[in-house]
Amino acid sequence: MIITSLLDTDLYKFTMMQVVLHHFPAASVEYRFHCRTRGINLALYIDEIRGQIRHLCQLQFTDDELDYLRQLRFIKSDFVDFLALFELKEKYIRIEPSLKANGEIEIVVRGPWLHTILFEIPVLAIVNEVYFRNTQRSPAYNDGRARLVGKIVMLNSRSDYTDCKIADYGTRRRFSKKWHEEVILTLMSGLRQQLSGTSNVYYAMKYGLKPLGTMAHEYLQACQALGTRLRDSQIFGFEIWSKEYRGDLGIALSDVYGMSAFLRDFDMYFCKLFDGARHDSGDPFKWGEQLLKHYEVNRCDPRTKILVFSDALDIPKVLKLYERFRGRCQLAFGVGTNLTNDLGYLPLQIVMKIVRCNGQPVAKFSDSPGKNMCEDPAYITYLRQVFEINVPLAESKHA
Repeated sequence: MIITSLLDTDLYKFTMMQVVLHHFPAASVEYRFHCRTRGINLALYIDEIRGQIRHLCQLQFTDDELDYLRQLRFIKSDFVDFLALFELKEKYIRIEPSLKANGEIEIVVRGPWLHTILFEIPVLAIVNEVYFRNTQRSPAYNDGRARLVGKIVMLNSRSDYTDCKIADYGTRRRFSKKWHEEVILTLMSGLRQQLSGTSNVYYAMKYGLKPLGTMAHEYLQACQALGTRLRDSQIFGFEIWSKEYRGDLGIALSDVYGMSAFLRDFDMYFCKLFDGARHDSGDPFKWGEQLLKHYEVNRCDPRTKILVFSDALDIPKVLKLYERFRGRCQLAFGVGTNLTNDLGYLPLQIVMKIVRCNGQPVAKFSDSPGKNMCEDPAYITYLRQVFEINVPLAESKHA
């Protein structure tokens, strides 16, 4: 089986899930899958995907896994007690061939947020691995190993790069679970202290790595339906987060409504309260310069703040960003697909995004229009007006 542990997911799923348990236990949501890569026939493998998800829904947390979570300083005991009883319910997920009959598939998750939030990452990992095990029956592992060693060599190439650290963010789009584990072991051996950790909780536990992650887009999107006023939904999300974690896990996500809207809401209070922010769309150099200037305007020393870069990174881009911003702030780099799915094949650009919360449409407007996702044109128009978003409307209707 592809997924054999419910910890085989990203840390931010648990940090968000704890917030849901404590603040929004009655919220209901809907997620939808989308493959951005054109011409991919996933319908051929739909029965295999269903079988893997059926197995996923039979898993429970083990005592060792619960003990590990309990040791994380930001995880609370009542949340672990809840997880001890938790399992994913197959009744909340539906997988069908697309009505377009073009080889696409529809995966819809609908139900209580608390009981569906853990579907996304393992479902994406399942779709990826099922697709590649059927289309690449003799994987070019040696080519992948050579590429991986080349990346390590680049990071080790200069003595002044020793403080440039990367983390594995590659669970959702990995070539396979087996390859993901080999990548992590190779990075541990080749990078040592330059590997800052992994977003994958299972491998963090297994290999003593630091688990990394705070919030994802779905959290701030859901706040559109959970707060008192749409215009204040981003502020509401940050305030609830700080109430839950009391200064811990202080990296804010900046691109749910675009950088301009983020900076309007990320005032002096949040600048001082949060440790930093994460970039996940748009020009990372422009984003970094804007954020550093924003900190200065709000009387915060940028050198005390963390800028996390995580959007489609490869090692050359990591090094360029490091050279631009080192010494001006603290830096963190999360590298995903370029580490865990770089064997010479075209990676699938697949996502599973929240599209409704409590029956209301929710949307994301990043600084990269191709990442936007919403199904309700009227809501898109309204959201654009409320947050003064200038993303072209024609590019904002689909993931």
